[in-house]
Amino acid sequence: MNKPESVSYYPLGDSAVVAVFSEAISEQVNHRIRLVGLGLDKLENPGILEYVPAFTTITVYYDLLSIEFAEVVEQIERIVAALPEEIHFSSVNKVIPIWYDGPDLDEVMDYTGLSKEEVVRLHSENEYIVYMIGFAPGFAYLGGMDSRLSTPRKPTPRLKIEPGSVGIAGAQTGIYPIETPGGWQIIGKTPVRLFDASKEIPSFLAAGDRLRFDPISEAEYLRMKGADYGD
Repeated sequence: MNKPESVSYYPLGDSAVVAVFSEAISEQVNHRIRLVGLGLDKLENPGILEYVPAFTTITVYYDLLSIEFAEVVEQIERIVAALPEEIHFSSVNKVIPIWYDGPDLDEVMDYTGLSKEEVVRLHSENEYIVYMIGFAPGFAYLGGMDSRLSTPRKPTPRLKIEPGSVGIAGAQTGIYPIETPGGWQIIGKTPVRLFDASKEIPSFLAAGDRLRFDPISEAEYLRMKGADYGD
């Protein structure tokens, strides 16, 4: 494994620090960021208010009346210095059923030159990692999609996409957890409820989860949907 890159820092306004771990997205970089988040949790420093992990950065918000920029950077540096160089990844912990019958499946087939069977196979045979949650509540940005499935976003986004819709945008795939506008190419949908605000942990997926997709039929989708699968 290559030696981790050095971390750079810059201020975001007057009460936040952005720590940049790399310019390139990778599972190793994202894992280090999640470990830094766990380290910040253990600090229990009242001056550090919250943090937001992303693909290659973590943004740390702080109370500027009780702690300064340089002190926050020093705290992060101590955590980074203690990180292991060897990264051990967990196995798949979530399986999400997908009925592959989305309105843009034909468009993805036309763009990639793949048959429906090939699209389904390539999309469902890989393992995916949740890099981060963003854009909408519970929306997971996934890494690990086969590059042969890469398809540009729709030139004009839809005004409404149903919850559970599975899409492709460029080299990424993801699932819409709530009804929202969006421009991803929709290739299927899942009966799993990915976001429920009434739950203590509202999001079904979290950064660091590893998952795979399980192709199902329309009948299986309707049965699982009726049973509130995933609740």
